[in-house]
Amino acid sequence: MADLLSSAPKDNYDASSIQVLEDMEHVRLRPGMYIGGKDDRALHHMVAEIIDNSMDEAVAGHATWIEIELHESGRITVRDNGRGIPTGPHPKDPEKSALEIIFCTLNAGGKFSGDAYETSGGLHGVGSSVVNALSDYLRVEVARNRELFAMEFSRGVPKKKLTMIGAAPNRRGTSVTFHPDPEIFGSLTLKPARLFTMARSKAYLFSGVEIRWKTEISDGETATSANFHFPGGLADYLKEVLGEVTTYSNVPFSGTVSFEKFNAPGKVEWAINWTPARDGFIQSYCNTVPTPEGGTHETGFWAAILKGIKAYGELVNNKKASTIIREDLTTGAGALVSCFIREPEFVGQTKDRLATVEAQRMVENSVRDHFDNWLAADTKSAGAILDFLVLRAEERMRRRQEKETSRKTATQKLRLPGKLTDCSSKSRDGTELFIVEGDSAGGSAKMARDRKTQALLPLRGKILNVLGAASNKLGSNTEISDLTQALGVGLGTKFNVDDLRYDKVIIMTDADVDGAHIAALLMTFFFTQMRPMIDSGHLYLACPPLFRLTQGARRVYCIDDTERIEMLEKGLGGKGKIEVSRFKGLGEMDAKDLKDTTMNPATRKLIRISIDDDEPGETADLVERLMGKKPEMRFQYIQENARFVAELDL
Repeated sequence: MADLLSSAPKDNYDASSIQVLEDMEHVRLRPGMYIGGKDDRALHHMVAEIIDNSMDEAVAGHATWIEIELHESGRITVRDNGRGIPTGPHPKDPEKSALEIIFCTLNAGGKFSGDAYETSGGLHGVGSSVVNALSDYLRVEVARNRELFAMEFSRGVPKKKLTMIGAAPNRRGTSVTFHPDPEIFGSLTLKPARLFTMARSKAYLFSGVEIRWKTEISDGETATSANFHFPGGLADYLKEVLGEVTTYSNVPFSGTVSFEKFNAPGKVEWAINWTPARDGFIQSYCNTVPTPEGGTHETGFWAAILKGIKAYGELVNNKKASTIIREDLTTGAGALVSCFIREPEFVGQTKDRLATVEAQRMVENSVRDHFDNWLAADTKSAGAILDFLVLRAEERMRRRQEKETSRKTATQKLRLPGKLTDCSSKSRDGTELFIVEGDSAGGSAKMARDRKTQALLPLRGKILNVLGAASNKLGSNTEISDLTQALGVGLGTKFNVDDLRYDKVIIMTDADVDGAHIAALLMTFFFTQMRPMIDSGHLYLACPPLFRLTQGARRVYCIDDTERIEMLEKGLGGKGKIEVSRFKGLGEMDAKDLKDTTMNPATRKLIRISIDDDEPGETADLVERLMGKKPEMRFQYIQENARFVAELDL
């Protein structure tokens, strides 16, 4: 027993191992907990947090305008003519002003009790303090009680106390100027186009506010200045989004209803129309905060529309209306929903999804009566919409029946160099196709896969660059032909996402430069020839490890150099020297390790490929520039962006 105890790993986990981080330290160490990461979306989310504070002042009736100005230095300023952040000493800490508490303390704000704001986008009291912590420069100016105050910070730390800098007899409100910290966001910069879109959408969401936009940075397409004020609210927004396309109703179903009958503050506003000319979409908001993942307000809205259209079908004796489901409603529907409620509950600090249960009932009941009346008042439009939705329901059921009988036929037609190793499931739900690099990787993957749900398609070498090749080469290229047959779909205009044979298509290449190049070629192919597959969330990148660290019996895998260095600094907890192995390819990994690190859904990491297109064609232009036929465009891009590369670790 003594020998066993003496050979046991040393236990270094004691009370001294427990670290306590200050608020600002924790935000800087784990920004993903507060703004979702360190990427472009997270960077612009910081601006949204400050704008939302000004929008809360406008919705509460205290501000009539908001100014958003992007400076040449990369700093951004958000001003409003609201009440101004309180500047007096805070009751619980008289040595600090209320403003300093707001910008330096998590979970501090004026939106918890409901006394200062009936509805607001801020809930947790972390928005301003998080922005402050992740900025290398932040300055706040407050005009309040005819006096002007100012305070500056750097990385969440005050440079000096709040100071009264002069009289302000004709000014009121708050101005926040900040610069995102390069230590956090690297070379990422704020984009005029994205901020312009954000400013315009905020004006649509509250008709009582004017948004003033200005930028000193020109991208050649975005207006350098503009004023947004839309009295028609979401109806105006939907009209602009749909443009001149044909719709089934000349006038969209839109309206605004307060929640007074529920004895609750707030309201819901909506606008929806159907069109055969484009794919459906919905944009939802709560207290002017975008909720891209939907939530209870979206669920309530679609429930009202579904029950209303079914009731109308029963009224006109259309028996097929009973087969319509929510999936049919969203096909070809352009919908906007915005609700204002007290103390909303979101999933996560980034507020991507609304979780307030009561919102579903209030939205559904508010919209339902108005939808019934709208259908009854315009029977021509109601009939056209009903016929369209019935056709969509019939098409959906037909495709489902075809899928149940067609899965194995595609496999029989394949003539693949490395052979498609298909899964046994007859349903698409939960199935995955791994596109692997080479036969050696395919051999390990075959033993590592789940035979029921995971299929493999090995590709030899680098796939054809579809942007650099003549169109007639697409049909004759063996790799592309194998890939399209395995997926069960056509190319370009012939592609139909409903024909896709797998729920997830996963690009699994080596974690080196060649692997990244192959992945880039495949993503270019899917973007240009099968974009709806990306839009529908079916395309993914696997994240195989690049390094294996071994110390005695302990074995750890690392995705990249950063993770390798972190693990070496922390240690593995084993005995002896740590040995570092760098994988030349997936074929070097045995089946068990490949399964645990890259293929098992319970332990792997996947990156979903998505398109963040603020302006129409922005992503397409970038893909053409980097992957197209003109090398001079790539050279120009390298010249323009080389200054952002601080170091290459080759």
